[in-house]
Amino acid sequence: MDEVIISQAITESFMQDFISSFDVDVAIVGAGPSGLVCAYYLAKKNYKVAVFERQLRIGGGMAGGGMMFNKIVVQQEAKPIMDEIGVTLKKYKEDLYIADSLEAISTLCSKTIKAGVKIFNLINVEDVVIRKDKVAGLVLNWSAVSWSKLHVDPLGIKAKAVVDATGHDTEVCKIVEKKIGPKLTTTTGGVLGENSMWAEVGEAEIVGNTREVYPGLFVCGMAANAVFGSPRMGAVFGGMLVSGKKLQEIIEESIQ
Repeated sequence: MDEVIISQAITESFMQDFISSFDVDVAIVGAGPSGLVCAYYLAKKNYKVAVFERQLRIGGGMAGGGMMFNKIVVQQEAKPIMDEIGVTLKKYKEDLYIADSLEAISTLCSKTIKAGVKIFNLINVEDVVIRKDKVAGLVLNWSAVSWSKLHVDPLGIKAKAVVDATGHDTEVCKIVEKKIGPKLTTTTGGVLGENSMWAEVGEAEIVGNTREVYPGLFVCGMAANAVFGSPRMGAVFGGMLVSGKKLQEIIEESIQ
């Protein structure tokens, strides 16, 4: 076994995937549950999808469960999604189910990749590409470059639709607001910021907040609630999953 051949195999196969993702139908920023669900259902409809995650791991806050108890709560509305993905659910009471957070995110990641989605971890979004008042792509760099504050120029990709699934931070929406001013479809035109925890209200509003917020730019999951000023929810994830599924349907209508 030759170390050089191993290095060639890794480099060549990665670069093939990376280069093939320079021009995609949908670029999703953030590999949390809502972003992965959106990617999974888009890929099932034969859209070319790439997901970019700045961290080493994927899953957003799902893997940590609630306060590092690796269990999550899912409502009845999201059960069909979990059933399709193959995540084991145990009924707790009324319309609430318990899932193992590690099984949930690892199974979702596996199914998303097997559906044809390319997921790239350790890649950070520095900027967006805007053409004719529309978000038309992303500007990428290695996360280590950003963390080290090195002066290294990034690379750009094209996409028909860009999704901010970065959770509480709403990174892409904040970039757009900074670059072009308050032109998002919120009451102020800017990112309103998430409100304090109120699971019932947050879960009720997350699907309604899932939408296009600027031409070519869409939000789902906790990023949707943070952009529109809705509450955070904690370790209940049904709304996150349903939000990702809804955004697939919205994007499909938008880019046909």
